Amino acid sequence: MQTTEEKVLAKIKKAKRGALFFADSFVTAGNAKTVNKALERLVKSGEIDRIATGIYIRPKIDSMLGKLYPDIEEIGQAIARRDRAKIIPTGSYALNRLGLSTQVPMNIVYLTDGTARTIKIRKFTIKFKKTTPKNVSAAGSISKLVIQALRTIGKENITDEEIKKILNLLKYEKPTLLEHDIWLAPAWIRDIMKLALNSKTNE
Repeated sequence: MQTTEEKVLAKIKKAKRGALFFADSFVTAGNAKTVNKALERLVKSGEIDRIATGIYIRPKIDSMLGKLYPDIEEIGQAIARRDRAKIIPTGSYALNRLGLSTQVPMNIVYLTDGTARTIKIRKFTIKFKKTTPKNVSAAGSISKLVIQALRTIGKENITDEEIKKILNLLKYEKPTLLEHDIWLAPAWIRDIMKLALNSKTNE
């Protein structure tokens, strides 16, 4: 008979290094208390690392850099998959993701239709902010960031240079997704996105 610790470790080793695990990833290995104790022992033995409360990893190892950990976006997406929720970066993080800001925020905010929560990961704080399903229903990987970035900048503060950069970014969005997402944006953002859509239509 395998112990709970052996079952947990066996499942972790079946996955690729760098995969994220949650305490509730091991519901078939034992009850919650036993699984948590097993995870604690595996952290102490160096088999796995805990990167946040309830989140674990068997990190990739680089011969030069040592242990490699996933970035904030990978962690955010893993949590969303676990919760079966949609998430969209917002605020200064959306600006950074689009290259409109070089500042890497320490406080990362996602809109979500899932559970609101705050998670500490190393020097970062990830906050999942509960919102309506409409606010996370944008489908385009670029256009959904554009909507949130423009909301952050604000209608009164947007510059011609920023509009130019955004229109250039939207050239790489699929027209069908851009057309879908336009109708989820406030009117003034919709007008900017329409310029990009018209430009693609006339190409």
